[in-house]
Amino acid sequence: MKKRKTLYRLLACVSIIFIFYALVKNYWIDPGATGFLSRKTGLKRELNLPVWLNVMYVHVAFACLAMASGLVNFSNRIFEKSRRFHRINGYIYIVSVLLVVLTSGYMAPYATNGKISSWGFNALNMLWLFITITALIQIKKKRIIRHRNWMIRSYAFCFTNMFIHLITSLFHQGLGLEYAASYTIGIYASTALLLVIPEIIIRTSRTELTIR
Repeated sequence: MKKRKTLYRLLACVSIIFIFYALVKNYWIDPGATGFLSRKTGLKRELNLPVWLNVMYVHVAFACLAMASGLVNFSNRIFEKSRRFHRINGYIYIVSVLLVVLTSGYMAPYATNGKISSWGFNALNMLWLFITITALIQIKKKRIIRHRNWMIRSYAFCFTNMFIHLITSLFHQGLGLEYAASYTIGIYASTALLLVIPEIIIRTSRTELTIR
């Protein structure tokens, strides 16, 4: 139980910092996404900047909302106090994920390094949507533990952007690979990690419960 609380506090700390960073960077420091757009290569269609920026603002807003609402719903204290709030907040999370996926689908064709990156984003979006819907189906069937496990898998995808940029920086700045190739590696490597890490967490939690 103590280990779970520590993990939750760490998750909360990382989530809050990342939400703050995403909001400040995209709405205040660089609202025109100048730095990010300057690195785009391999585009096969013309970018309509005003539309793309508005879609990006919606994307960032709901990505942050998904991260915040998901974090809140993992709190046992809040769940015990109000299951109704937990349920409503769960639907807020699902709607947020849906809007993130839809806006990402619009932006995917404009991804850095062209089609290969676009395919990676589309695959990632379909996986996230499938996993989130599965979590909803499980709770509708009153399978609480399975619902929780699928929500852990779903929530991991809230950190997609963070993982992509960390891995991109590792390959680009750390290993000297060109940015476009590093970014593509970041997309596919992040997808793999976001599938593996939740399984480790789920198995660890299961082992703790068995020992207790």
